[in-house]
Amino acid sequence: QGGIIYPERDLNLLIEDVMRASNYTSNIDAINIMATRAAEILKEVLLEKAKVPFTKDEESHELKFTKEAAHSVSRILYTGDYTGKMIQESMLRYLLDESVAQRKGKIQLLTSHTAIDLITPSHHGVNLEQRYEKHQVVGAYLLDQENEKVLKVISKKTILATGGLGSLYLHHSNSEGIRGDGLAMAKRVGAFLSNMEFIQFHPTTFYDRSSHRRFLISEAVRGEGGILLNQQGEPFMRKYHPQKDLAPRDVVARAILEEMVTTGQHCVYLDISFEKEYWIKERFPTIYANCLKAGVDMTKTPIPVVPAAHYSCGGINIDRYGETNITNLYAVGEVSCTGIHGANRLASTSLLEGLVYGYLSAEDIQGKLNCSNTSVNYDGSKIKDWVSGKTECDLALVLQDWSTLKQTMWNYVGPVRSISRLKRARAMFKELSEEVFNFYFDAKLHDELIGLRNAIEVASVVVDSSLRNKKSVGCFYLIDEN
Repeated sequence: QGGIIYPERDLNLLIEDVMRASNYTSNIDAINIMATRAAEILKEVLLEKAKVPFTKDEESHELKFTKEAAHSVSRILYTGDYTGKMIQESMLRYLLDESVAQRKGKIQLLTSHTAIDLITPSHHGVNLEQRYEKHQVVGAYLLDQENEKVLKVISKKTILATGGLGSLYLHHSNSEGIRGDGLAMAKRVGAFLSNMEFIQFHPTTFYDRSSHRRFLISEAVRGEGGILLNQQGEPFMRKYHPQKDLAPRDVVARAILEEMVTTGQHCVYLDISFEKEYWIKERFPTIYANCLKAGVDMTKTPIPVVPAAHYSCGGINIDRYGETNITNLYAVGEVSCTGIHGANRLASTSLLEGLVYGYLSAEDIQGKLNCSNTSVNYDGSKIKDWVSGKTECDLALVLQDWSTLKQTMWNYVGPVRSISRLKRARAMFKELSEEVFNFYFDAKLHDELIGLRNAIEVASVVVDSSLRNKKSVGCFYLIDEN
């Protein structure tokens, strides 16, 4: 619903805004890299190649820029309130264009496949020569869901671009497939993870009893005058912050949770129905349509909202070229940790970070592949086959374990944490991990089972990281900090 930063000028101001949003915990070198390369990369990839239809001025036909919370100037490109959808569709059209595919080489997209594990030399069925490095990745095992077969995909370079971990929470704004798979696979081969306790919670997502995935209600609704109300129809943000409904995102999220606990209700309400109907429909077409689909007309009644897990600021450690500490393994996007976001992400930096570091990774990979003797070629036929279990996967048990995990993450590892809650979560995940491990290798593989195994592993990392951090900062809030 937001957009993507296009930093054509005022780079120093952008760097300061990113640092300020993170409580000055961001990696200044990483921000400098992004700010320096961003404009040229965005112009080449999104404007010239993918031809993303960003909003333009009707008279001058120049790109229009908008401003979001914590930005000093208007520097964000957008398309209505559905920018992400337009970028995704434009990129897919470009990738699937036959003339481009022929020019760039063969591109094969595998749908209905689930990555199980990364392949390392330890999976090789022959004695390793000394020149083989143990700490490297040579491909991945994939589950073909439709044919129920496991494939071995061998590659000189492997990139993880699997997103964050939002769906580990009961309430989240992510796709249900965003469950930490890439993080878990990377951890199992020895990749370093960092800043895993820093998880952003968006304060206002549509509350729908029928789904854990929450449709985002943009901050712009409050920016345009929307007011948060409790179950009694009373504005409450004045009790929590002098900026009231325009307080920082983490403050608003915690205030809403406090109101929910106090009133014993499942949500609060966001009201902008006092504005003119035609204006609401024009300004927020996607939000209006989705609310209406769920039976709420935001032009006439308040929108039921609840905080939800939104973005993971931490991830797999990468260098300035996107490579991890594991040879030949790269990570790009939310699954990675460049250090740009630190303890709190500035709005609309995530798309830009993924774009820039994806490009830098491609440059690095292309340069290395053009040099001989930089990669070891493995014979796929000598890589050990994946040995699947024989027992049918009990989906009832798997779904119950998923429910336990989501409830535990939301109640004990949510926007407000404490040492006692975190210790309770760690004990519960330890028990859950032992139970799942016992039947994982005996059961036939299933996407939900693979995801559950990964989710438990990543949830445990988030808990351990939270217990190590003794002080509230950014989007990490600990009641009993030292």
